[in-house]
Amino acid sequence: MKKKVWMEWSLPLSLRGQITELAEYVDDGDMEKLAGSTVISGIRRYYDGEFMDRVGPELIQIAKPGIGVDNIDLDAATSRGILVCNTPDAPSESTAEHAVALLMAVAKRVMVGDMQLRGVDEIGREEMQGTELIGSTLGIVGFGRIGRRVAEMTSLGIRMKVTIFDPLLPGDFKLPSGLSRTDDLDAIFAENQFVTLHTPLLPETHHLANERRLRLMKRGSYLVNASRGGVVDEAALIKVLEEGHLAGAALDVFDPEPPLPDNPLLKMRNVVLTPHIASYTDSGMAAMQAGTVENIANVLKGERPRWIANPEAWPGRMERVNA
Repeated sequence: MKKKVWMEWSLPLSLRGQITELAEYVDDGDMEKLAGSTVISGIRRYYDGEFMDRVGPELIQIAKPGIGVDNIDLDAATSRGILVCNTPDAPSESTAEHAVALLMAVAKRVMVGDMQLRGVDEIGREEMQGTELIGSTLGIVGFGRIGRRVAEMTSLGIRMKVTIFDPLLPGDFKLPSGLSRTDDLDAIFAENQFVTLHTPLLPETHHLANERRLRLMKRGSYLVNASRGGVVDEAALIKVLEEGHLAGAALDVFDPEPPLPDNPLLKMRNVVLTPHIASYTDSGMAAMQAGTVENIANVLKGERPRWIANPEAWPGRMERVNA
């Protein structure tokens, strides 16, 4: 059977050979060429059971660059024996660095300072007064690859007092020196001047930062989110910012995404916004591309990929298709 890889994004020439020697390669996202694909790969589109069935029974893998797989119906994929593969190691460093950059930018009023110099005359000097970070408190929700690097950079580099929350972390896990841990999520919001979110978007983390928790934060606190937009109740965040309860927020992700043109966040000068580019660096993109190709090549060769987001689906349709 002729195998086909259908992609909504293009690989660099240096990586394409690993695919083209094993399968037909389609990278224009043309829906007319979708049917009969062995592997599909995209970033923004939502892949539900209907879409998977549209591809056909030959589909054995959905390959996602990056960490998050919230745009894929994992239950639908698993029930069909379709492997969902991501590249969780690839964007971690870039995303962690971006989260710290957002934190520093909002605390140091980088955006309003830039705007003032570019001619926004109504910005007074008092609006540009920032917050010193050394010795301040930071709560980190999620202590995976990204959260750990954020903790390292902020505790060792900036010398902030860092507390982490992660219910999936074993109780006997030995934290790096200088970090503390709490099992109380509310305490993360109530006891820290800065809170940064590094958790996947799951049913149990949807609107984790809701209005109640945002109001637990002390007046003059800051929220940073470089995880997924749905982790924050955006309407509640807008409300507490408009009321002046929070000093500011820094966001790389939104719900919906991109934000609608009339979203009040776009006009707030105490909010730093970037268009979901935390992992979009030279090294981050190269690592995600290489990791995706590795996952695809493994499947085309009948081998188990290193990263499977739904391991319970293994080997799924692979045995039948590769027979």
